Amino acid sequence: MKIVYLDSFALNPGDLDFGELKALGEIEIYDRTTNTKDAIERIGDAEAVILNKVQMTREVFDACPNIKFLAVTATGYNNVDIDVARERGIKVSNVPAYSTPSVAQHIFALLLEICMRTGDHSKAVKEGMWQKCPDYTFHISNLIELSGKTMGFIGMGEIGSAAARIAKAFGMRVICYHSRRDLDGVLHVDLDTLLKESDVISLCCPLTEDNKKIIRKETIDKMKDSVIIINTARGGLIDEDDLADAVKSGKVSGVGIDVLDCEPPVNSSPLINLEEVVVTPHIAWAPKESRNRLLKVTIENVKSYINNNVQNDVTRR
Repeated sequence: MKIVYLDSFALNPGDLDFGELKALGEIEIYDRTTNTKDAIERIGDAEAVILNKVQMTREVFDACPNIKFLAVTATGYNNVDIDVARERGIKVSNVPAYSTPSVAQHIFALLLEICMRTGDHSKAVKEGMWQKCPDYTFHISNLIELSGKTMGFIGMGEIGSAAARIAKAFGMRVICYHSRRDLDGVLHVDLDTLLKESDVISLCCPLTEDNKKIIRKETIDKMKDSVIIINTARGGLIDEDDLADAVKSGKVSGVGIDVLDCEPPVNSSPLINLEEVVVTPHIAWAPKESRNRLLKVTIENVKSYINNNVQNDVTRR
């Protein structure tokens, strides 16, 4: 079976072993595929395609009629035209829940950086500020204690549930909107209640037409003054201009984001250069342990197709 892997570098920049993957068939592996023309040429008559962010459009499917199976090396698959895949009986497997521990961890990495500004304080010490200080201590920004604060989660699947448990360990009150599950000590509320009562809001939901730009002026106006917003889900959940305005006005005191509407932000973003905003380059999923889980499940997804028993098939949903 001919297999083409279109964009492998993000998953494996060189620290993982592709040996088991290469044993599955005649496979061509490319670090990156950045346009439709190259995608079509590289897929050719391949039966199986492994991909992460490459856009699998009707044009690609039309040009590559031998495709029978797609293995998406991610949980999200909005880059694949699922309707076309269903029309043509093409199976599409994703990798659910592989990044839950690392993304939950990253939510709090962002939140704790906002609350304690450890990076800024370390930089200040290295620049000599502590050495020159007349007291045994100093702080260059307001510091925030999480215990007793309310953390609201928009979306509570695997990642939201894991992060909620961490929040409770910090002594926070936890509420959620649009949850798929019940968790002890977590109160389910409507969106307006969550916006009104949360000191911290964390976005842990997939991007859909219904929730696109759920964080915008209208919803921000309903939030507490000095609210903190964390987004490790999808950039399209936020209206970046509206959020930047809210940060500048002081309505929003801190933002931690791992995702932007345009990635990479070739035209920048109104959020990037704001002092109150902590930005990381879509790395919440990227610890080696997480990527290794992703690789192992992807291999199992391909094996399941070879054995005519496709697992994690999103075309059935």
